[in-house]
Amino acid sequence: MNAAIPSPFKIRNDLRPGDIGYLIFLHGVLYAEEYGWDHTFEGYVAEPLAEFGKSHTERERIWIVEKDGIVAGSIGIVEATPEKAQLRWFLLHPDVRGHGLGKMLIEQALQFCRDCRYSLVFLWTTSELRAAASLYRSCGFQLIEANTHKVWGVMVTEQRYELHL
Repeated sequence: MNAAIPSPFKIRNDLRPGDIGYLIFLHGVLYAEEYGWDHTFEGYVAEPLAEFGKSHTERERIWIVEKDGIVAGSIGIVEATPEKAQLRWFLLHPDVRGHGLGKMLIEQALQFCRDCRYSLVFLWTTSELRAAASLYRSCGFQLIEANTHKVWGVMVTEQRYELHL
């Protein structure tokens, strides 16, 4: 799986001590810096990620990106129903963007969904995350819903994308 990953990057699927906390930290800090979101976003990320860390099935997986041994990003697939998977926790530190890792992560996550025989993958994002939305659309995801409201200390337009497999 890691053959095409450029050095000094590594992608792994095992959770190690500190991974969950560090991913929550990365989400909180980066989204605050880049979009002005407040601390409540960390709680939004923390709860389902902690649950995943306590217990997940063989139909769920996380991909951890490391650069020089330091966690620098992630993507996850969780089971919403036996037919539907949710893509979650897609994030790359700015220092590792632009190397094709995002597309590689999405492709690996989608292949995992196909292997698990999910018929649909969905995700929630926001309109501010334009680069991520472009990647989602390039993989066949379609925007099906958008809602604007105040959350995480700012006005946000949340978007739901779906891909039928």
